[in-house]
Amino acid sequence: MSDKDVVLVEREGAVATVILNRPEKLNALTKEMWGRVGEVFRELDQDEDLRCIIFRGAGDEAVGPGADISEFATERNNSEQAADYGALMHNSMRAIRDCRHPVIARIRGLCVGGAMELALMCDMRICGEGSKFGVPINRLGLVMAYPEVEALVSLVGPSVALEILYEARVFGAEEAKEKGLVNRVVADEEVDTAVAKTVEKICAGAPLVNRWHKKFVYKVVQGVRPPQLLSQQEEAEGFACFDTEDYQEGVRAFLAKDTPKFKGK
Repeated sequence: MSDKDVVLVEREGAVATVILNRPEKLNALTKEMWGRVGEVFRELDQDEDLRCIIFRGAGDEAVGPGADISEFATERNNSEQAADYGALMHNSMRAIRDCRHPVIARIRGLCVGGAMELALMCDMRICGEGSKFGVPINRLGLVMAYPEVEALVSLVGPSVALEILYEARVFGAEEAKEKGLVNRVVADEEVDTAVAKTVEKICAGAPLVNRWHKKFVYKVVQGVRPPQLLSQQEEAEGFACFDTEDYQEGVRAFLAKDTPKFKGK
């Protein structure tokens, strides 16, 4: 299997689907897969015609069970190796978070360890009622590094994050929803329909506006720049939409009681 085969990209119109493709191992993440995830999302970020990305695992049994432990003896056997491996992981995680397009995680089955960390970087998570979550790494003597911790804490808060890490339990979809890990839980057989409906709603909106909203939300969450300390250029970006063709089209369609046809311009 080539580098490109372990992470697939499917395209349908303005929507791309990124697939962890190692179903015979429940999509357990290898170093090769981590690297390819980053490459794929950096490539998709440059595609101006995209309006939404779906992230998922091949099949319906798992997004992934976490890392492929069989690699650890050769790839993560000491702190120096682990730091190199971690840099690759974190670059790929950032590639998802920094991708300008909305990213939706489609979750069925296991979403544990590294797979859950990747899902945390997506903008929304929709899962089936049979899905399982957790980060049981303290059973391996492993620590979750700062970038993963930041993503987890930003979603669930410090106390729940520590509960997940201390107890190292694998828990169900309803508990994941209660903890704030996922946006929506549906019947397993309805996951694809629920994802498709969400993607349809996203694609119906002005794509430039969706990109701006994503950028603004993560700037605020990550504390890059508190709203009261925005630069003049950053503050002006909040009004740049008024100069777009999509703004004119949105107003026209609203007044005409018509469906807007946004072009991303």
